[in-house]
Amino acid sequence: MKLSELFCKESLSLSFEVFPPKTDTAFESVRLATEEIAALRPSFMSVTYGAGGGTSKYTLDIARNIKESYGVPTLAHLTCVSSTRETVRERIRDMIDSGIENVMALRGDIPEEKLGEDRTGWHYRHAVDLINELSESGHGFCIGAACYPEVHPESADQREDIKYLKEKVDAGCSFLTTQMFFDNNLLYNFLYKIREAGITVPVIPGIMPITNGKQIERAIKLSGSFMPQRFKSLVDKFGDNPLAMKQAGIAYATDQIIDLFANGIKNVHVYSMNKPDVARAIQNNLSDIITK
Repeated sequence: MKLSELFCKESLSLSFEVFPPKTDTAFESVRLATEEIAALRPSFMSVTYGAGGGTSKYTLDIARNIKESYGVPTLAHLTCVSSTRETVRERIRDMIDSGIENVMALRGDIPEEKLGEDRTGWHYRHAVDLINELSESGHGFCIGAACYPEVHPESADQREDIKYLKEKVDAGCSFLTTQMFFDNNLLYNFLYKIREAGITVPVIPGIMPITNGKQIERAIKLSGSFMPQRFKSLVDKFGDNPLAMKQAGIAYATDQIIDLFANGIKNVHVYSMNKPDVARAIQNNLSDIITK
């Protein structure tokens, strides 16, 4: 099923994100974890893509297994930074052969060894280049892209960021998924601004349950996310107690999701990090709110 069909429905939905293994030896444990999450019957599951395409095969293996074994729609990530046109087209053919209908088109992180490299000759410098490639493939992919309620780290300001975001939508992006955020007001303000700019595609909020201290450091490093005072207080109080921090982090994420649903958001995506227990706990907290 194409996700554009799901986003047209009026019912509330919850989806989860998982990531593929980095090595063959880790494949089985990751497969089992993703299957546990798939067994929860989320509205869909997204499968991320390794830096530089290193886990591209595993991405498709995991996505195909979720779809074929559990009937859960999948969204496969694809990155393009520093890749050749031939490489990206080969990966698109692999997706077609694997029956993938939904693709999350991302630039990806620039490899450290290429940070100082002249990028003028690169076939793909931005996500919009990949979206154009997918749109022109003729396969009819449902294409998603990322957006940043708190501004992309490389944008001069939010106005510039929204300008580039509209370029992605105009190129064929059918929906947007947000980077993690911890203050819902940031999302509501962002939605107002992009609607004013003429961006009307569905925007799926991405929620990251923070269940340990290491995640906090990584979240700030990756996205520069604003941490509201009530979240900081939660971490100060429970950060040294792993079980308490896990429970508090799940509660905080659940509270965010309930507020989003109450304010007209229909679809929420959870960055569940291959943690079936976290995904299950959040879904259980919403059992009478989300009815299938």
